[in-house]
Amino acid sequence: MRLLAQPRIEVNGRPPSAEQFPLPLVNHGHFTAMQVRGGKTRGLDLHLARLDGATRELFGDGLDGDQVRDHIRHALGDDTPDASVRVYVYWPEGDDAASVVVTVRPPAPTPKSPQSLRSVGYQRPAAHIKHLGGFGQAYYGRQAVREGFDDALLTGHGGVIAESGIANIGFFDGTSVVWPDEPSLHGITMQLLEPRLPGIGIESRRGPVRLADVTGFEAVFITNSHGVAAVGRIDDMTLPTGHDVVEAAARLYETVPWDVI
Repeated sequence: MRLLAQPRIEVNGRPPSAEQFPLPLVNHGHFTAMQVRGGKTRGLDLHLARLDGATRELFGDGLDGDQVRDHIRHALGDDTPDASVRVYVYWPEGDDAASVVVTVRPPAPTPKSPQSLRSVGYQRPAAHIKHLGGFGQAYYGRQAVREGFDDALLTGHGGVIAESGIANIGFFDGTSVVWPDEPSLHGITMQLLEPRLPGIGIESRRGPVRLADVTGFEAVFITNSHGVAAVGRIDDMTLPTGHDVVEAAARLYETVPWDVI
């Protein structure tokens, strides 16, 4: 297996030319992020549906899922079965089709220690799209890290919680996992867990969650492409960790089958 010293980047299945790769200057686009193990990922159909839906919404045209899979396989090659993969989609000016950028980096593990979040009064525009140009999201996330936290917690008016900077967040009230119903991205891991939780005796619902109510929950956890991790602190509030429901959610996620790319 080849270890990547630098990210591997391809545009439409080829190394990018200088003209093709102004991606840091592109705001109008979207992406998905996945963990790949043995040439497989979880929720592949959800990733492809996300890419197709966002491409239709932003550009008025769909995106061929088989072509996306071909681009991912080509970027991985035969020597990189395990990786962190991102697929970006944007529409270069003057072109008659969207361009697909695939980046391949080393695989990312699930955090082993409880995560800490710094609340900020910010919500992403068009939050249902995993879009490019997320300056506010990155700004507050980096600021949180500088202050000793792992990430930012994005909130709206009155401290109503939406999501973390890079993850969904769930709150267990003793009976149900409550996912905040503020505008947010419904992440792939959340989409995989939400319908499966009732099967292990844990109800799941959407509803408002406020910062003032956080300490009343029995457990808090985040979900993203890295997996499921407990949250042990929000601002100066210490939260209980080691709850069975977080471990159960993590185990449940591990049972989700891997899809061949």
